[in-house]
Amino acid sequence: MDEKKTRYEEFRVSGSEILEKIKEIIREGNARRIIFKTEDGRTFMEIPLTVGIVGTLIAPVWAAIGAVAALASNLTIVVEKETRDKP
Repeated sequence: MDEKKTRYEEFRVSGSEILEKIKEIIREGNARRIIFKTEDGRTFMEIPLTVGIVGTLIAPVWAAIGAVAALASNLTIVVEKETRDKP
């Protein structure tokens, strides 16, 4: 049976790069959650990326990400991914 493991990737981006990086992450399709952290490491916002949210609620998500991009100069984007390990 496949065992699911969670791994995290971090990206440091400036305000102008946030939307493009998020689009890239969503296109890859294997992200479960995106976490935005401030320069001092505090969680600023978390966005779950389930099929339902990507399919039906994308406009409000883009609006929220756009607001983050406008307010932030430098952020760390943490991407939570679930992978399967075969025995």
